[in-house]
Amino acid sequence: DLGRCVFCRDCARACPNGAIAFTSRHRCGATSRETLVVAPGQAAEAYEAKAIAACDEVRRLFGRSLKLRQVSAAGCNGCEMELAAAGNVNFDMGRFGIDFVASPRHADGVVITGPVSRNMAPALRDTWLAVPRPRIVIAAGACAISGGLFADSPELDRSFFEQVPVDLYVPGCPPHPLTFIHSVLKFIGRMG
Repeated sequence: DLGRCVFCRDCARACPNGAIAFTSRHRCGATSRETLVVAPGQAAEAYEAKAIAACDEVRRLFGRSLKLRQVSAAGCNGCEMELAAAGNVNFDMGRFGIDFVASPRHADGVVITGPVSRNMAPALRDTWLAVPRPRIVIAAGACAISGGLFADSPELDRSFFEQVPVDLYVPGCPPHPLTFIHSVLKFIGRMG
């Protein structure tokens, strides 16, 4: 389950027959939570082919420019640092028209990082409500997708995900900037 995996590689070391292997492939985002559960023997190419489904409406609305508001909902700042790196001179996400903005009122969607603590749940909800419609939700990192290492903590309030559907899942702990950029570009229909 890429949505729960923190990429520590313990499972690969514990698996004697090599059934689990980690690669440098960065194309692992998905538009459905179920797709993040990789079937035994599933080839990377098969996963990539079905993982992200861009729809015409998303392409029409956000295909040329996408402004996102990032909400750190009690994470460790690993995801936040990688998302910041996506905008630096090495990765330059802005050249594709994808930028992070300071205000939710100027955003087309929200990128959530962290497991969503009880203290951050109201702030996340307020941010979401401040984003004008149409809007999207991106869950970036294992903590945002599944709660990560903190999934069983009583200090979490993940009710947001029960009320608001996630449009794009970007797995990793933290997700690499290339993983984030590729996932978003594919989602908005800029990549085939």
